[in-house]
Amino acid sequence: MSQFAPETWRWTLRETLVVAVFGAAFAVLYLAWVQVWLVSQAVFGPVTMDVFMGFWFSASIVAAAIIRKPGVALMAEVLAAGIEILLGSPAGLGLLIAAVVQGLGAELVFAALGWKHYRLPVLIAAGMGAAVTSFIYNWFLFDYGALEPWLVGAMFVIRLVSGTLLAGVLGHLIVEALYRTGVLRGLRIDIERRGPGFAAQAAQ
Repeated sequence: MSQFAPETWRWTLRETLVVAVFGAAFAVLYLAWVQVWLVSQAVFGPVTMDVFMGFWFSASIVAAAIIRKPGVALMAEVLAAGIEILLGSPAGLGLLIAAVVQGLGAELVFAALGWKHYRLPVLIAAGMGAAVTSFIYNWFLFDYGALEPWLVGAMFVIRLVSGTLLAGVLGHLIVEALYRTGVLRGLRIDIERRGPGFAAQAAQ
């Protein structure tokens, strides 16, 4: 639970740089994941996208769980997509639209809780939120209405599970691994975990 008042929600320079670094790092990981997805899709068919989709939400989950301020989930996802494009992603500018949709799905969950809660169940919910908004976007983009209802339903459930595991759970594991290294010292996640006294001092 956050112990900070809304007036402390403005990003610091360090937080801005951290979000930018995460955006760049996940852009590289996302591009690599595209190659894994393409190979798997050739074997298992188009539903493979829903299996793999959750990982493309993870930048928003990881960055938000560390910085814990409004807009972080959305910005991290958009930055990752922008850098992907600069690195030569074949998806082009349409990737930015997808990133906004996915980032908003996660951001809305954090916003609904006042940007105060970042435990595993909330990260899972954020991953599922991104899955829902991305599925709605893909529904119109790829005309899912023309598919058999049972197939659409299966794709939706698979994407929710992917958002749960590859965004929520994996994002939580990444954050915990980073926290244990000490590189997150002084950031919001560290301040809150070190207790009310330290949080009050940092907020002054």
